[in-house]
Amino acid sequence: MLANYAFIGVFVLAAGSFPLLPLLLAFFLRPKRPAPLKQSTYECGLEAIGDIHVQFKVQYYLYALAFVIFDIEVVFLYPWAVAFNQLGLYGFTVAAAFLLMLFAGLVYEWRKGALEWV
Repeated sequence: MLANYAFIGVFVLAAGSFPLLPLLLAFFLRPKRPAPLKQSTYECGLEAIGDIHVQFKVQYYLYALAFVIFDIEVVFLYPWAVAFNQLGLYGFTVAAAFLLMLFAGLVYEWRKGALEWV
């Protein structure tokens, strides 16, 4: 009975060492004396001009997030469209409710101005 758990123990050790081994190797093989040139900010081969820490516009993130949400919608609607004839009225109402919720989210984002690219 205990021999059956040995395989699980081996897999746990392998799963634990797999991410830790590259981290330990990187720690011991890293450069020990970084030069100022190595620590300078690299921006397409040019010296950085101005402040390096620029504020990120949150609106770009919201725009990307909205794209991902509505892109995932297609993944959920494709199987529904393929099996539309077999689902009947129940399948149609569930998909209509799903689309209605997504449309409400789109209207909310539109009213909040999250889709404005300024």
